[in-house]
Amino acid sequence: MTAISGIEPIVVNVSPKTNWVFVAVTTDAGDVGWGECSLNGWEPLLVAYAAMRAPRAIGCELDDIGRLVRSIPHSPGGTVGRAVVSAIEQACTDLRSRRAGKPLHALLGGAGRAAIPAYANVNRGVAERSPAGFAAAATRAVGVGYRAVKIAPFDGVIAEDASFTPIEERIRAGLDRVFAVRDAIGTDIALLVDCHWRFDEGRAATLVRDLAPAALHWLECPVSEHPSHVASIVRLRHVAHDHGMRLAGGEGISGPEDAKAMCDAGLYDVLMPDIKYVGGYRGMLAIADICAAHDVAFSPHNPSGPIAHLASIQLCAAVPSLQWLEHQWGESPLFYELISGDVAPLATAHSRFRRRRDSGRRSTAPLRCAIPTFAWPTMRISTSAWARIASRCPDQTP
Repeated sequence: MTAISGIEPIVVNVSPKTNWVFVAVTTDAGDVGWGECSLNGWEPLLVAYAAMRAPRAIGCELDDIGRLVRSIPHSPGGTVGRAVVSAIEQACTDLRSRRAGKPLHALLGGAGRAAIPAYANVNRGVAERSPAGFAAAATRAVGVGYRAVKIAPFDGVIAEDASFTPIEERIRAGLDRVFAVRDAIGTDIALLVDCHWRFDEGRAATLVRDLAPAALHWLECPVSEHPSHVASIVRLRHVAHDHGMRLAGGEGISGPEDAKAMCDAGLYDVLMPDIKYVGGYRGMLAIADICAAHDVAFSPHNPSGPIAHLASIQLCAAVPSLQWLEHQWGESPLFYELISGDVAPLATAHSRFRRRRDSGRRSTAPLRCAIPTFAWPTMRISTSAWARIASRCPDQTP
């Protein structure tokens, strides 16, 4: 039997917009498994919560962690607590897969597909927030092979602040960015727009009508997902359908219970759970089944660091149905340096999935993703990249 002997959070500053938070779980045999719980702006609380959970975890057997990582929607720890628990589950599953000598996807039920469809989220890679800046970032993504691109163009739009901010001007600026991207990438590329819950129902309905000529594939998270907004989301979904677009959301849900409630209520065409917040692999597998039963597309939220990215790839290989996996594209070279060439950027809308263990040779074929059979950290890791991580880690004292 193998027991947990330690839990350590690691915070890495990546860019002015992004921090990554990893959790390392060590066993009494000296092995280390990895998970990710990144939640920008909440790093001190993530570190503190990991310290709170560690005494409960130490001594637990890897095969008996159900109570440790179960999803409790009403937990006062909220999203911070769910994120840390999800990272611990990811790390323990990583350890179990390597102890068994199996790739993670095999431990989860096996690879049900030979390729994983992906889209490029270019938002954090857009330094120049002008229409031209957005268009240039989207064009670069299409240039390397992506057939679907996502942007979040409505900077500064917050419905609750409408009385003292130039909200209509900011909405118009966002619309200009959307249409600049559509003009740049043409009509054959799927365009996704993320609103980050910035609108109220009235402005969101107007937005749908204004965006109709842009022929969006989906509009994401237009209004708050608080239970008080359920009826608004249902109405907005009908408006979206009337204008030829899907409605997507659910990136912040806490687990299968939330997913079922959303699907039962008919909120979205596309559900976007995040492995960092729903209880890790266990939660994601359950949510994928719920989506399949409700005929709702399953498209994991993944604007994440390399650990959650690799975990999401392994998960997507095993789920019964999948629309797309999100890829946070073009934000930082550190992402690719850490995975040291073993996982190329997801491109051509599909990443190739190898079912057998990699020989260690890099693929020379263009626009492919050679997916490692074991998640972090069993692929080659660049020593210089780890040195850079050490230099970027802030003081983690909560």
